[in-house]
Amino acid sequence: MPPELARRLAFARQKVDEVVALGSALTEMTGPNLARHVISQVPESAVNAEVRARLADLGDGPPRAAYEARRPRQADGLPALPVTTIGSFPQTAEVRNARADRRAGRITPDAYEAIMRAEIDRVITLQVEIGLDVLVHGEPERNDMVQYFAEQLDGFAVTEHGWVQSYGSRYVRPPVLHADVSRPAPMTVRWSRYAQSRTTRPVKGMLTGPVTMLAWSFVRTDQPLADTARQVALALRDEIADLEAAGIRFVQVDEPALRELLPLRRADRPAYLDWAVRAFRLATSGAAARTQIHTHMCYSEFGEIIEAIAALDADVTSVEAARSKMEFVADLAAAGFEREIGPGIWDIHSPRVPAVGEIIESLSLALSVVGPDRLWVNPDCGLKTRSYAETEQALRNMVAAARQVRETVRQSSTCS
Repeated sequence: MPPELARRLAFARQKVDEVVALGSALTEMTGPNLARHVISQVPESAVNAEVRARLADLGDGPPRAAYEARRPRQADGLPALPVTTIGSFPQTAEVRNARADRRAGRITPDAYEAIMRAEIDRVITLQVEIGLDVLVHGEPERNDMVQYFAEQLDGFAVTEHGWVQSYGSRYVRPPVLHADVSRPAPMTVRWSRYAQSRTTRPVKGMLTGPVTMLAWSFVRTDQPLADTARQVALALRDEIADLEAAGIRFVQVDEPALRELLPLRRADRPAYLDWAVRAFRLATSGAAARTQIHTHMCYSEFGEIIEAIAALDADVTSVEAARSKMEFVADLAAAGFEREIGPGIWDIHSPRVPAVGEIIESLSLALSVVGPDRLWVNPDCGLKTRSYAETEQALRNMVAAARQVRETVRQSSTCS
């Protein structure tokens, strides 16, 4: 970590020093000492004048075309109840070892590239053979959905040993956001372009949204979160433009932490949701009408933020719903949500593989409140923590269930 940044951080030892300095200031009235020991000034190097100027000129950005005008252009070639996944595929020991070997210099960049491409080939081939409609590249190159992007964005720093428990036995290393955020180069384009070159079926570009980037990092406190979120959003906006130029017309901007950051005080919630929604829209509003913007949100009480979810203006929203038995779908219907929705029908936090009949039951429940032209079929979340054996069987069951339900819908429409 750069020394100028390390001097601005306070971990256990530094916090003890701060407590001592505060005590001295209160008992000895040594205010200047307090300022010298405790207050760290933000250096000029933390300010990116170009980013700030671009954001000032852009404002919230021009809005996308109306959803009703976008939708017909995006549906071309997709069946009813299209099947997709949330993004990641199982991270095998071979994949993790390859990333570790690259960091340690034990393999060359070309060797690492070959291993990642071989894994992408495996994932694409498997999805095509099973019969998914919108594919993903599987994200073998990514260590974590936040850290991966932080490593490529200026303004973030990452640690070697700053592990924090995420859930269960899973740990992550939250990055440190210490300066204005900018994107020196495309972050995901080469992997998405390669994946798309291996199939004629559409491949989704996969990005982590601005709110989640902030929620799962140690953030700077010298400026409002809203300002930092806009800087991250600008970097994502540029990434989406580059993905489109590479031929990617499905882009997923994940915001699993949208509900997580909701303030406890109800009076503070409108302001938070306002800047969170505006940041997402800044990131995505530059996308062409034909580009389908997806977002994903993890298990939560979404009923409290349904209006904000609608305001994101995403074309497709996928959410965890298997454990709640599609409860969220009913909430959406009650709120008049009219966009496409992918309620998860497979709880990926469990090793249990859902049977075809079980998936059909979940899809039928979703269809009772969402029309077949707005329903997607997908797991609850990414498949990073699952094995290939259970992943393959569950995906086969998903595709089989979707095809049966499609046929039922077709026969019903024919009879009517």
